[in-house]
Amino acid sequence: MSVKYKRILLKLSGEALCGVQGGFGLEPRTLDTISEELAEVHRIGAEIGIVIGGGNIFRGLKGSAQGMDRTSADYMGMMATVINGIALQDALEKHGVPTRLMTALEVRNVAEPYIRRRAIRHFEKGRMVIFVAGTGNPYFSTDTAAALRAMEIQADLLCKATKVEGVFDRDPVQHADAKMFETLSYDHFIQAHLRVMDATAVTLCRDNNLPMRVFALSNRGNIKRVVEGEPIGTLVTGADADRLGDQPR
Repeated sequence: MSVKYKRILLKLSGEALCGVQGGFGLEPRTLDTISEELAEVHRIGAEIGIVIGGGNIFRGLKGSAQGMDRTSADYMGMMATVINGIALQDALEKHGVPTRLMTALEVRNVAEPYIRRRAIRHFEKGRMVIFVAGTGNPYFSTDTAAALRAMEIQADLLCKATKVEGVFDRDPVQHADAKMFETLSYDHFIQAHLRVMDATAVTLCRDNNLPMRVFALSNRGNIKRVVEGEPIGTLVTGADADRLGDQPR
C-alpha cells in the first residue's frame, strides 16, 4: 500500500493513554488499542515519530497554578512524559514494532539522549521513535516540542490527535452548533485563539511551512487514513485555506 506522508510526527496527549478525559494514570487496554493501530500504520511503510504529553500523571501548569515554582513544576511534567513513553514503548514492542525512546532530559538507564541525526537513523532502520521530556526546557509545552521535533526530523506532516474530530470555530462540547474547519490557515488559527494546539507550535509550523492535521484519536483507523492522505479532521496550512464544513460535525 502506498502512503502520501512517508514520515509523520504524531502528538499524543498523556490523557490519551488513560482513556478518560481528565483522568489519571495508564489504562492497559487503551495502550494496547493505540499501539495496535500504530503497528498497522508502521507495517504499511510509514515512519512515525511520537511526542507524548504527561497530563495523565502531572501537568506543570496546574502545579504552578497551585503555588509550585513554575520551573520545578515543568520539570515534573517532563518526567511524567518519560513514564508515558516507557509504557508506550513496551506496548508497541508487544505488537512487534522496533521502538526507540529518546529524551531531552538525561535518563540514561531508560532512554537514549535525543540526538537529531541518531533519530533520523532510527527511522531509516525501520524503527518507531518516541520523543519524551518535551524540549528539555521549562515554559515550553509538548505541543511546541512536537512542532520542533517534526521540523528537526524533516517530517512531512505534524499530526495532532485529539478528543474531537478537528478544529471548530468554538468549543463543540459546549456549543451544539459549532462548525468544524475542513482547512484552516496558520494565521487564522493563531488570531482566533483556537486552543486545540499551542500558538507557539502553530507559529513554528507557519514559519517553516509544515502542514498540520488535527483529528480524533478515538476513531479507529484515523492515523492510517491520515498517512494515506484521506481528508479527515482539519488541515492547517497556508494563508488561503479557511473553509468551514457545511454542517456541524
